Amino acid sequence: MIDIGVNLTNSRFEKDVDEVISQANACGVKHLLVTGTNVFESQKALELCLKYPQSLSCTVGVHPHDADNVANNYLEVLQSLASLPSVKAIGECGLDFNRNFSTPTNQKKVFTEQVKLAQHLQLPLFLHQRDAFKEWFEILTPYFTHVPFMVSHCFTGTEEELNLCLEANMYIGITGWICDERRGQGLRDIIEKIPLNRLLIETDAPYLTPRTIRPKPKSSRNEPKYLRYVVEEIARLTDYSEQDIINNTSENAQRVFGLGVKA
Repeated sequence: MIDIGVNLTNSRFEKDVDEVISQANACGVKHLLVTGTNVFESQKALELCLKYPQSLSCTVGVHPHDADNVANNYLEVLQSLASLPSVKAIGECGLDFNRNFSTPTNQKKVFTEQVKLAQHLQLPLFLHQRDAFKEWFEILTPYFTHVPFMVSHCFTGTEEELNLCLEANMYIGITGWICDERRGQGLRDIIEKIPLNRLLIETDAPYLTPRTIRPKPKSSRNEPKYLRYVVEEIARLTDYSEQDIINNTSENAQRVFGLGVKA
């Protein structure tokens, strides 16, 4: 299995990140893509990759929550980081109008700049979107054929939004949200509409711990070792076998992110 989205630079992993990576590998998660959410976190993600080159790759980017706080030279720094072989995508970038931790104007500006950077560098985009689909899709539309791949990370949208993403040849990242029959029922209802050749799996750890874990873990912290619960729930809700999901999502991740790993 390949976890295409894990926030290993989060403070909740500060004391035991080595053990978290080791346990993930032992549970069949052979490679992890560490998410960069701002310049500082992207640098930290890259440092982790250099320490664990067999197990980790990363993205570099600025999350919409951080759009108000970018430095004048942030794009130059991201471009410099992206020149290193461990960096596989630009992101996590996008729009989030749910809480507007950054102004919508700045979010759209910083997002557009990163989309253009991905085009310039010919790197995939690792995309975030919440309560902003129309504006997000409009920004991406001119680049559908100019960026190698686009990944809708942690997809939780509607059937109409899913269809638009699939028609645009995006890959769809599914997290433990699929394991939540309360908040995630909308996604559970449409998961079978995602073809195996467009499916990716991720934990988004330490967030979105699958509610299907038994026995229930003592800690609320999600970990990449729990990725198999996402696989199990997708299999339960579709006609796909667990092994088909593992094989196809691994192949998809290798193709999208250029990973030379066996997962």
